[in-house]
Amino acid sequence: MPAEVLSYFLKNSDRRLRLTFQVVLQCAPFLKGLKVSCVISLEEVLYGELAELLRDTGIKYHRLSCLEGKCLVLFYRPAELERYLDSPKIRSLLREYGYDNMNLDGMFCRLCSRIRDFAKQGMGFPHEIGIFLGYPADDVKGFIENEGRRYLMIGYWKVYSDLTRARMIFKEYDRAKNCAVNEFITGKSIREIAV
Repeated sequence: MPAEVLSYFLKNSDRRLRLTFQVVLQCAPFLKGLKVSCVISLEEVLYGELAELLRDTGIKYHRLSCLEGKCLVLFYRPAELERYLDSPKIRSLLREYGYDNMNLDGMFCRLCSRIRDFAKQGMGFPHEIGIFLGYPADDVKGFIENEGRRYLMIGYWKVYSDLTRARMIFKEYDRAKNCAVNEFITGKSIREIAV
């Protein structure tokens, strides 16, 4: 996509247009049903626009943090995210980080608290956030064990296992992004773009 197109939408004075484009661009694999969730950082003044933007889509959102005029927001479809987080391998990994016997709201509360604690200490994000984003459990564990180094490939996440599968997923995500952005440019709404 030409840089001029990106710049036009991301710097547009129409706040709603700018927000919609940001969600389409950054959440395309999620909108197209390829991911269980996504996270974006958006201007705090735009946060209030999300309810109307996502109305009638089945998509929910949760503010994970807000700092210096920016909000970190997780988008998800509740049933899909709950089913994913309840799988044995994921549940086991989450337990290691204190997410034991919690429903989704409890997990969000814990994640928000950990994000806040990490931010206060200048440590970035708690690494288990990758679990909430649907990254493969082996890659989340690999990232933690290798402290973000010695990865096989970097793309939508750092890959530590199953390089072939990750490449295929990244290509699907790229196709989803092109598709979603093209649909947006031709006038489709979030409700029409999201599957």
